Amino acid sequence: MKSLPLRLLAVLTASMSLWGCTEKFGTVDTGPFDTVIAGGRVIDPETGLDAIRDVGIRDGRIVAVSETSLGEKLKEGGVRVNAEGLVVAPGFIDLHAHGMSAKAFDFRVMDGVTTALELELGYPRVNEFLESRRGKSRINFGASVSHNVLRGLAMPSVEGAGQLPSEAELVMAMQAPEPLSATHSLPGLEERKSLSLPQDSYESLYGMFDRGLREGGIGIGMAHQYYPGASRLEIYRVFQFAGKKDVPIFTHVREMDIGAMQEVIADAASTGAPLHIVHVNSMSLGQLPEVLELIAGARERGLDITTEAYPYTAASTHIESTILDEGWQEILGISYGDVQWQDTGERLTKETFDRYRKQGGVVILHMMKEEMIELAMATPFVMVASDAMPYAEGAHPRSAGTFCRVLGRYVREREALSLMTALGKMSLMPADRLAEIAPTMKNKGRLQVGADADIVVFDPETVADQATFDSGLKFSTGMHHVLVSGEFVVRDEEIVPDSYPGIPIRGRFAETASPSE
Repeated sequence: MKSLPLRLLAVLTASMSLWGCTEKFGTVDTGPFDTVIAGGRVIDPETGLDAIRDVGIRDGRIVAVSETSLGEKLKEGGVRVNAEGLVVAPGFIDLHAHGMSAKAFDFRVMDGVTTALELELGYPRVNEFLESRRGKSRINFGASVSHNVLRGLAMPSVEGAGQLPSEAELVMAMQAPEPLSATHSLPGLEERKSLSLPQDSYESLYGMFDRGLREGGIGIGMAHQYYPGASRLEIYRVFQFAGKKDVPIFTHVREMDIGAMQEVIADAASTGAPLHIVHVNSMSLGQLPEVLELIAGARERGLDITTEAYPYTAASTHIESTILDEGWQEILGISYGDVQWQDTGERLTKETFDRYRKQGGVVILHMMKEEMIELAMATPFVMVASDAMPYAEGAHPRSAGTFCRVLGRYVREREALSLMTALGKMSLMPADRLAEIAPTMKNKGRLQVGADADIVVFDPETVADQATFDSGLKFSTGMHHVLVSGEFVVRDEEIVPDSYPGIPIRGRFAETASPSE
């Protein structure tokens, strides 16, 4: 019900189009406009609009979607873009992005992403992360509160475990170009991942969660496969906390097995916590059909559960992580030659695997089957999210091409899903997932009057990913224009220099926010 005003505007706009009179009901602005996107195939996943329209933009918002030309109603110095033959759609919202540097965002924006959020792992100091990027980001950004790091900080002194990071070290990590990489290097936390958090430390953990939410955290990031010391009781208590606050948990489940899915779904059912399961493709492997059936059944019975997938047959993680502990070959169904070293692109042997595991670093794991990826893409309730890695030349291609790959490979070439459905998975569905915890998202993921002017304009016949596992990161093609808050960040398939309109996306518990947010 909270989104009714925007939905009502959409209905009125559609009604005006039926009558062929864009001003009749007074809800379509008559100008002047900062920008007009003219003659494009406008697609709005919420209303189902798929028609040739002009789109008028002013002050960062969509103020007109019109059958009639708006090109003569520009402000002095305004911009008219000819979008004939191109699709005009809401900008893509990525719920699962680790790469947060300016370089990483260059690749993301060329893939049509207008909002990128670190929700799987989250950060321990959300406000410092958000403020460090204010006025410096091409796209909108935000993060959840990190269960992983905060449980480590909540632990009492442990014999044999190093000293925990200082406040200054935490802040410096949040301000680093790639906060995830900086956090990974913080002292004292790695040793605590295998340790159980004492029950008398739970209240301290809850207090840290509260602080992170007050700083603008978008729910709680819980990737507990990476810290196996977290007991089932600890996980359940975190779900209880989230249920009482009505904040979502974004979880990378305990292991790649249907039982791990049952754990988090049971906890969500018991506590009422909203639940989002990240990269269901890589966490399910060959059990994906059964896992999707499990999630579908829970959703049909009213549980607030969503999930996502990325359109590649390989995963990526740190070689020293628990995912590659002893027995990984049997669990993942792969061997050394299926493991690729990110820095060089080489496929590993037992000798190089053992050496790199002692050294530490990022690998790409070729462990999924194409038919499972196509199933995930075609399943109506599965969103698209990238799991984009921190920037590196040889990083997993999902860091550069996720969204254009869906449009090019799974919509145009394989016809696994319609264009309308794909755009909904990339924009409306993630916006709706966040609408309660981050109210500003109610104005995103839509192309209709009153919505934020986060917009992509692309060629449906040529849009495609170009990054590969062998060649490394490359810009996607076919993405002609990208606007964030009405400002061009990509124009004529080129990144616009010195364009940084991205704003922080904060959760509803945030105590401080600028008027522009």
